[in-house]
Amino acid sequence: MRATTTDLLEEAIAVRFEVFVDEQKVPADLERDEYDVSPDACHHFVVKDNGKAIAAGRWKEYEPGVAKLQRIAVLLPYRGHGVGKKLIEVMEQDARVSGYTSSILGAQCTAEGFYQKLGYVTESEEPFLDANIPHVNMRKVL
Repeated sequence: MRATTTDLLEEAIAVRFEVFVDEQKVPADLERDEYDVSPDACHHFVVKDNGKAIAAGRWKEYEPGVAKLQRIAVLLPYRGHGVGKKLIEVMEQDARVSGYTSSILGAQCTAEGFYQKLGYVTESEEPFLDANIPHVNMRKVL
């Protein structure tokens, strides 16, 4: 669901902190940015299971017609059960309805195959480091 309240946004950010900061050791000061100051700062999403936030992501305009999906996180016990796929589909649909015709994302190399299954094509010739984690740029026509 779209995180349209401060409470929902904080739940989404809590999921991201558990995955990126606690699990992957991304420095906490790199996880929050200007797009997290309010639910209106970009398009935030949270997935819940029995009232518990289990996945989160956001998208923002990268350039006219291109949405950039970011901060996609699924709590460890929920990975491999279609939660991430559903989250991406909802975010892509929101971008499509908002007039965007393609999406891009910086995928952790360990998740590249996941995104390929969802139709994303790798554009990076070589991986790059983001928060000291290897990533590749990927793109999909919506």
